[in-house]
Amino acid sequence: MATVLRFSRILQHLRGIDCSKSKAARAGKLLHRHAPCATLWRNHSIYTTTKINPDEPTFDKILIANRGEIACRVMHTCRLMGIKTVAIYSEADASALHVKMADESRCVGPAASRESYLNVDRIMEVIRETGAQAVHPGYGFLSENKDFARRLTNEGIIFIGPGTDAIHAMGDKIESKILAKEAGVHTIPGFDGVIKDETEAVKKANEIGYPVMLKASAGGGGKGMRIAWNDDEAREGFRLSSQEAASSFGDDRLLIERFIDNPRHIEMQILADSHGNAIYLNERECSIQRRNQKVIEEAPSVFLDEETRKRMGNQAVQLARAVNYITAGTVEFLVDSQRNFYFLEMNTRLQVEHPITECITGVDIVQEMIRVAKGYPLQLRQADVPINGWAVECRVYAEDPYKAFGMPSIGHLYRYQEPKNIPNVRVDTGIQEGSEISIHYDPMISKLVTYGKDRQEALDLMSRALDHYIIRGVTHNISLLQDVIAHPRFISGDINTKFLPTEYPEGFKGLQLNKDNEAMLAAVASCVFVKDLWRAQEFLNQTRILPIPTKEKEWSLSVTVAGSKHDVTVSKTDSGFKVSVGGSDITIDGEWNMAQDIITPTINGSPCDLQVISHNATGAIQLQFKGTVFPMSVLRKEVAELQALMPEKVKPDQSKEVASPMAGKVHAIDVEVGQKVYEGQEVCVVEAMKMHNSLSAAATGKVKAIHCAVGDNIAEDDVLIELE
Repeated sequence: MATVLRFSRILQHLRGIDCSKSKAARAGKLLHRHAPCATLWRNHSIYTTTKINPDEPTFDKILIANRGEIACRVMHTCRLMGIKTVAIYSEADASALHVKMADESRCVGPAASRESYLNVDRIMEVIRETGAQAVHPGYGFLSENKDFARRLTNEGIIFIGPGTDAIHAMGDKIESKILAKEAGVHTIPGFDGVIKDETEAVKKANEIGYPVMLKASAGGGGKGMRIAWNDDEAREGFRLSSQEAASSFGDDRLLIERFIDNPRHIEMQILADSHGNAIYLNERECSIQRRNQKVIEEAPSVFLDEETRKRMGNQAVQLARAVNYITAGTVEFLVDSQRNFYFLEMNTRLQVEHPITECITGVDIVQEMIRVAKGYPLQLRQADVPINGWAVECRVYAEDPYKAFGMPSIGHLYRYQEPKNIPNVRVDTGIQEGSEISIHYDPMISKLVTYGKDRQEALDLMSRALDHYIIRGVTHNISLLQDVIAHPRFISGDINTKFLPTEYPEGFKGLQLNKDNEAMLAAVASCVFVKDLWRAQEFLNQTRILPIPTKEKEWSLSVTVAGSKHDVTVSKTDSGFKVSVGGSDITIDGEWNMAQDIITPTINGSPCDLQVISHNATGAIQLQFKGTVFPMSVLRKEVAELQALMPEKVKPDQSKEVASPMAGKVHAIDVEVGQKVYEGQEVCVVEAMKMHNSLSAAATGKVKAIHCAVGDNIAEDDVLIELE
């Protein structure tokens, strides 16, 4: 009971809830019951500052037609409002976090999305079985499916989203662009019709003028989008984008428009109710992207002045009013260097990056969506919307950032720990230690959000939070996130949607060490090596009888870091170690524990956060520094001298092999055995997380063997095609 009261008092303090009311008391009990899973509300104070009125009638039960972090996020607010929740799940998600958090749960089919999370008939059955009064769709899946919304309405179930007419109007990029023009919203020059085939794509591209953007009319999330700079790319872009659109949305229609070079991607969050009220909750800067998918977002934008913000916000509201929009939505714009802005699309749903808007405005967007769906007016007016502080969101993905800035990685999370003891950190996630990242769904692990009084404080907190984020079992993109937020251009706010390919033209290679950091890592690795020697020599404080002397006070070592060898001398001191690397002395305290995943040694008087990925007494050590994992070799000097005499292993020539850079499914094979192919020619297409990836030959040759078939599931680095 004490724990329940403690949660209720926290809620009372943060949200002004009267704990004597039954809804608030029930919310406290729900928090207590689900506390082991409930990472979302660990730092609830940076969620929102809006209050919940316990006397305001609301839904008794809501079904969340989604999975992962967004399902957990919606459950978080439902719990605070005293609303029961129903989770749906696929067979692959039977042990998922959102299933554990819900009051009830039902399986809706096999792992494939089309047979489960897109299985409308089965979801409707679950709604009837559980007596859910409303459905929150989250984002993706059925969130912008007008037919699903219409079926719910026909059966008397409330869809916590816009009306079907608004979904149809704004969900179709062609129609939405026409409506935006009519509503007085600035739009991008282009062709407003549907592109029929590759020939028409080339014709319209030449009429508009290169570069052009081909995009799925019914798309979103960066899927079904390609930039074309010439006729050949227009043909290929049409083919791949239409295939991707059909696979992701069941609709292969494409539109084409002028590609605005070097733009910023800035969007406006809006809220509207059925009483004629519509407001904007200011902007989010979403320019750091890869393959048209956002990676880092922040609110507000460093680029907008108050006048431009107001004009963009007012146009977003104009568009919402033009389509009788109700609930939360986002109007996305491209903004050029002169602050000219152009309508891109409207997302008729909750946006992935909504948490940063909640941080700077104090508005619980999910709560407002539920209230609006119940028929209540918005709790605030435009003049009530503040910009308090700064918020930054990093999307933490199970991806390999060294492959095209992020190819999906699958695996079992055998170790998972979110940042601890860092203020103003919010982690929205749908996974926990032991979860599986599979090929079936988006590879997002979490949305990591930090909030500060200004941008620099928010970025400093983000850097610390990323340092303290422990993820083992899959490859992740923390190294890229760390590198971007520390980049001078990003810090200055000089960013656009081409930031990643411009700043990393050869691809991301990880943190590039300077001389001081290289010496520091060599010193820390040497101390790890010495501590391992001590641990090998002692057991339960009893010295083992080993050939290695146990009373050493100095060690001469050879350390290899990032391909560079360093002569290192380690001396034991009363408080730790004195390490000489290349003639420079580094002092390291000895109070850090080798059993910890994160070590925080004090180096030359300054604390440093490092993760120990692996280590052993043989000297094979991996340290994670600023997100990048550095494999290092630490050897005694005499051992290193002998190793130098060993012959080097010759790397095999892999130019005649086409291997998959990610796990996925073979979508198409474009060659046959005996066919001659040329360097750069597409040989197959792999689908991973609903994205189509074209694989090309690295050299000219004849196809010797094909080791896969269309529809095969493949693993990362599987050889698909051999050349001779």
